[in-house]
Amino acid sequence: MKLLFDFLPILLFFLAFKLYPQFFSDPQLGFIPGGEAGAIYAATLVAILASLAQVVFFWLKHRRFEKMHLITLALILVLGGATLIFHNETFIKWKPTAVNWLFGLVFLGSQWIGSKPLVQRMMEANVQLVDERVWTRLNLSWVVFFILMGLVNLYVAFNFSTEIWVNFKLFGLLGLTIAFVIGQALFLSKYLVQDAETQDQEKPAVEHKQESS
Repeated sequence: MKLLFDFLPILLFFLAFKLYPQFFSDPQLGFIPGGEAGAIYAATLVAILASLAQVVFFWLKHRRFEKMHLITLALILVLGGATLIFHNETFIKWKPTAVNWLFGLVFLGSQWIGSKPLVQRMMEANVQLVDERVWTRLNLSWVVFFILMGLVNLYVAFNFSTEIWVNFKLFGLLGLTIAFVIGQALFLSKYLVQDAETQDQEKPAVEHKQESS
């Protein structure tokens, strides 16, 4: 559910882009062209409103702000606002790259700022590893992932049509993120500390083997 909630503005951006030409052939709000020409601008406006609603809803429910939501909101306000003001979709196409590179910079900085890499601070309450050095490798892998995601977004945004980029923004980026998370889970499985119950089950077998030898 949290993943869906976090990706809600992207989903609404996609739906607005696809549905706007079908329902609005005339200009809207005085600055959004009708038909396909206005689809990217309508979608951008929807994404701005959805990100704002996301932050407000999260605060009303939890009485705190999610840093990722605030960063996303700030970037969509700046880049999305520029898209609407200047009628230039280049700005909104840079937004996924800006988000990924900013997160990559934060994860990279956590290697030296603070006592632990950021990924360790986020996960160690639920994940225990047999080798603490693995956290550094894991953190750096996220840095590389964020950088690559930003580069891939730019490649698709400026080498393919806007429609293809919108499809990639939802399905491509989400799919790559899920695949990377699954890969991380498989990687971590080799370094997880076994729970006490499993260790207790294995201990008699080890002792029996020692007695037999």
